[in-house]
Amino acid sequence: MEWFKKLSQSIDYIENNLNGAISYDEISKIAGCSTYSFQRMFTYIAGIPLAEYIRRRRMTIAAFELQTKEIKIMDIALKYGYTSPTAFNRAFQSVHGVAPTLARTEGTLLEAYPRISFSISIMGGESMKYRIEKKEPIRIVGIRTSLQENVEYNFKVVPEFWNETFKNDEYLKICSLNNQSPNGILGVSVYENPKEIYYYIATSTNKDTPENMIEYTIPSATWVIFECNGNFKESIQSIFRKFLTEWLPFSNYEYAGLPDIEIYPITKSNIAAGHSEVWIAINKVEEVE
Repeated sequence: MEWFKKLSQSIDYIENNLNGAISYDEISKIAGCSTYSFQRMFTYIAGIPLAEYIRRRRMTIAAFELQTKEIKIMDIALKYGYTSPTAFNRAFQSVHGVAPTLARTEGTLLEAYPRISFSISIMGGESMKYRIEKKEPIRIVGIRTSLQENVEYNFKVVPEFWNETFKNDEYLKICSLNNQSPNGILGVSVYENPKEIYYYIATSTNKDTPENMIEYTIPSATWVIFECNGNFKESIQSIFRKFLTEWLPFSNYEYAGLPDIEIYPITKSNIAAGHSEVWIAINKVEEVE
């Protein structure tokens, strides 16, 4: 329940600063995690990136003001952080599909995006298969690509990274290294600091690191492990969303902020579906007497 409370407080901050500067660092501080982690979590929960949510909320309120107040369009643009008419027009049209000047025309169709809220709701009783295991440090070897704190950018880069890896012989080389648990090809998201964020395609091994590859050691941790079957992309995203909204709030655990691990079967070719697992590091919440 504390997780929901922190999420609600972070949304309060956004709503209170829609007509001013919004600090991603401050949002994340309120939520109790890194900027990178919060943006990822928000995207899984809300279904849209944080930047897009803020843009939609600002343009929703901007449209209301255009309809109800005698105020210049440029003044509204400045109020919501746009220093040029072109940038404001582009943002407004991306949300409403029309230029700001048309918002004052009677009969113009506009979009309204309400504030996100978090509440407990009765779900349909769908089960989540999971197990909890403690693991010693996990050494992985493979290749990696740099990510950013911009989640929209990362969601484009990671699939492209997988596609490029399947096209060369590095994928089969990584497969041949696997000789330790967890077995399979791993997708590992690693956040070191804002300038060092990586996504690894690797495997768990005690073999020597080949030339042109890199090794990384995932710290020892307690892991909640979810199993899933079906389309990999949809399954992984669904697991993270359910973990954050259905499992974590009632589990007496908190997110540990360590690398997240996706585990896929070893195959000779690129496949889009099958059995996979998601490993998420957790810490037990200490009970307050």
